[in-house]
Amino acid sequence: MRNPFRARGGAVDWLIVGLGNPGPEHDSTRHNVGFRVALALAERWRLDAWKERFRGRIAEGQVDLEVGGELGGGGARVPARARAAILCPQTFMNEAGRSVGPARGALRVELGRVLVVHDEIDLPFGEVRSRTGGGLAGHNGLRSVKRELGSADFARVRVGVGRPDSSDPEIVSAYVLGRFREPPEQVQALIARSCDEVERLVREAALAN
Repeated sequence: MRNPFRARGGAVDWLIVGLGNPGPEHDSTRHNVGFRVALALAERWRLDAWKERFRGRIAEGQVDLEVGGELGGGGARVPARARAAILCPQTFMNEAGRSVGPARGALRVELGRVLVVHDEIDLPFGEVRSRTGGGLAGHNGLRSVKRELGSADFARVRVGVGRPDSSDPEIVSAYVLGRFREPPEQVQALIARSCDEVERLVREAALAN
């Protein structure tokens, strides 16, 4: 039986990108929530062999998933596998595409299976949404990825971090580069929900094949 996760002709089925800025001073900022989701997902999937490639840190391998049950319309849950690569660009946010573009080319990933996880100020803290394509909402990391991929038609998981009361660009910038003020357990719950959303997208793609 054909593995439903296997991408046609690709080296991996999914390239999952967490956006953020390198350096410990950025670790707990709102802008780095994409990094934190990527690291949590790698831990969940037991992908711990990180390598320095494509101007970033990347871990890849077989991921054991299940398809069926409630998501599959009832019945027994059956095992399935996907080969995934998780990438954390080390180029700083504004140049993230210079890591994502070469990684996508080398790993031969279909555009729709490049999944970018990023902070979203247009969503309240705690909300997680996904979509493919659409606008960039002024996000410099997304803008760089679009530039290097030649299209905005990649998938995204938008992690809501809320926005400040002011629309002043300097205040907004300071807000996203600032640390979360919410309790740590709420931030961890947000990261876990974001990981759940990534897994949901991977499973639904399998069922669609």
